[in-house]
Amino acid sequence: MLDMEIKDMLADLIWLNALIATELIQVTENTSSILRKSPPPESCLAEHAALRKTALLIAGRYRQDTMLEQHLGKHQ
Repeated sequence: MLDMEIKDMLADLIWLNALIATELIQVTENTSSILRKSPPPESCLAEHAALRKTALLIAGRYRQDTMLEQHLGKHQ
């Protein structure tokens, strides 16, 4: 039983870390836009999109049917 609890806890932590990572990417983009008074460079936006996709794939391995993918779609 303890092994399953630990597995569930680790899955929760991995999902939560993916959520935090994607939100920090968005904060970085927003801050960049404010400081530059223009959108971030296209190269950064492309890299951020790839990072979001990777975080989403990792999170999806451990937690399905969450609002994370839907929420990230609103960031674009």
